Amino acid sequence: MREHPNVTSKSNPEKSVKVLLVEDSAVLVEILSEALVQIPEVDLVGVADSEAEALRVIARDRVDLIFLDLQLKQGTGFGLLRALADMHPAPRSVVLTNHDLPEYQSAAMALGATYFLDKARDFHRLPEIVRAIIRVISVE
Repeated sequence: MREHPNVTSKSNPEKSVKVLLVEDSAVLVEILSEALVQIPEVDLVGVADSEAEALRVIARDRVDLIFLDLQLKQGTGFGLLRALADMHPAPRSVVLTNHDLPEYQSAAMALGATYFLDKARDFHRLPEIVRAIIRVISVE
């Protein structure tokens, strides 16, 4: 896992959701991680730029929610979604992509993605989505 200055550890873990950001663009990692850590309920536990790296973080740390891109340095977001489908319990996943095609959305949702978002158009929805997922997790 790459070290990133926005990876945090909250002092109140029962009120936070452990988030992994899977993105291979350094610029987008900076933007997305900064946005995520501004949400009080988020504990950003890691940043990964490949499918294998993301799976290592998930195996090592409890992760509740993954924000992932479809195109990664190595592997794909689809491959990660396939791997998550075999995990119990599986972390929730939010696909953030520039490839907002209906066939990609259908495939991602069929593989278990909780949300499918366009990076440019839906970025402002991150806090709302995190809070919606926290509400679902808290009643399980």
